[in-house]
This record gives sequence, C-alpha cells and structure tokens, in this order.
Amino acid sequence: MVFPISFWLLFAAAMIISSIGFKNYVWFISLGYGFSIAGLGILMPILFGQSLTLGTGLCCLLFLIYGLRLGGYLAIREFKSATYNQNMKGEIKDGKTIPLGVKIAIWVTCAALYVLQVLPVFYRLLNGQGSNPWVYIGAAVMLFGIVFESVADWQKNAAKKINPRRFVDTGLYRIVRCPNYLGELIFWTGVILTGIGGLSGAGQWAMALLGYAGIVFVMFSGARRLEIRQNKNYGSAPEYQHYVKTVPIMIPFVPLYSVEKHKWLVA
Repeated sequence: MVFPISFWLLFAAAMIISSIGFKNYVWFISLGYGFSIAGLGILMPILFGQSLTLGTGLCCLLFLIYGLRLGGYLAIREFKSATYNQNMKGEIKDGKTIPLGVKIAIWVTCAALYVLQVLPVFYRLLNGQGSNPWVYIGAAVMLFGIVFESVADWQKNAAKKINPRRFVDTGLYRIVRCPNYLGELIFWTGVILTGIGGLSGAGQWAMALLGYAGIVFVMFSGARRLEIRQNKNYGSAPEYQHYVKTVPIMIPFVPLYSVEKHKWLVA
C-alpha cells in the first residue's frame, strides 16, 4: 500500500512531538501521546484546508481538545503531584538502563500508532468525501468520550484528596474500575464511526482498524498494570475484594473482572 506525502508529514509530526520520550521513556506513551494527537489535529486542517468541511473540521478540533486535555492532565500530574510520583516510585523505571535501540523502536512504534488512530478522519479528508451523518455521529461519540474521561479523572482526584490511601469506588468508578480508559475507548470508537462512508477500499479500512485495535490493546494493558498495582496495595481489604469481584474492569455489564493473568497484555 502506497502512502501519500501527507501521511508521512503526519508521521514526522508525531515523531517530533513524541520524541520527548527520550527525556523520560514513559513520556513516549503519555505526554507524547496526548500532545501528538493534538498536533495531528492541528496539522490535518493545514494539509487539507480546501477539502475541510464542518464535520471534518469538528473532528480535528476534537483531536486538539482531546490531546491538550490529556497531555495537560498528565503533565500536571507528572510535575505537580508529589503523591503520584511517590506512588509511582519503584513502579515505573526511569529508562536509564533501556538501550537506545529499544527506545528508538518504542518511539517509532508509538508515533506510527498515533497516526493510525486518526486515519478515519485523515482518509476522509484525503478522499475528499466531505461530511455525512456518520461524521457527526462519530464526533458526538468522541465528545462524549472526552467528557466521560474528564469526569473520571476529576472524580478520582477528588476522592484521592479525601482519602489518598483508599481505592476509588465512587461516581463512574461504580460502573467500571477503569472509567478513564473506558472514556478513551469511547473516544476512539467515535473516530472509527467517522470513517463510515469516507474510507475507500479494504486497505484503508485495514489500516484504520489496526490503529483502533492498537489503542484497545494499550488500554487493556494499562488496566492490567493498574489492577496489579491495586491488588498489591489493597488486596488484603475485604471491601476491595468485593469491589473487584462485582464491578467490571473496563466494559459496563460485561462480566470481565480481571485481566491480571493475561500476560500477553504486555504493559
């Protein structure tokens, strides 16, 4: 499959922005992730200004909002939250012992994933398909995902201020144990919906679905990592045991309560 120059420009932008991971390798998948999506949301209207429509412009704006919100939230947590950094000490490696070649592989893979994730909107613009009802339906789902994830993050911060030593089981955390990750999945599901009627051929759909599968994998990997950490911190508490046995880990009403034993979900 031949990729146009505009695709490689998106990839170059994601590479440049996510290169902050060389400062701290975790940033490849945190700050680099959020700000890369925001950057791609800015770059696509520049590349496709003539074919931009109200619907596709709205999608690009939502990429920008999503990326800035996520990147800003992670940056504040990284640089301002002493509690978070204390809790993560020993949980996350500093990356100093990771070989340069491995860091480069992570960098390239992450940048490629970020581009794949926005392909439904990119291909619609590239194909000059304009906006159809699916663009607006997808955009509405994207907006709901942003709000859902934002509320989950706010509720967790509020609960931790009251009792930083207790797991969070209030608000959206009564529905699923990882509502912030669920918000991510909702957002990217909306992005996939925007591609309906705008993508051309199996090749474009295969690339777009590859990006969607990639972020689903990343979210479940994050849920597994969180579950392992919470089991270590709260596993002896009876109320925690009741919580994890009755509240699904990621998807509401789907009785999947644990992914800890799924070692293929490499964190």
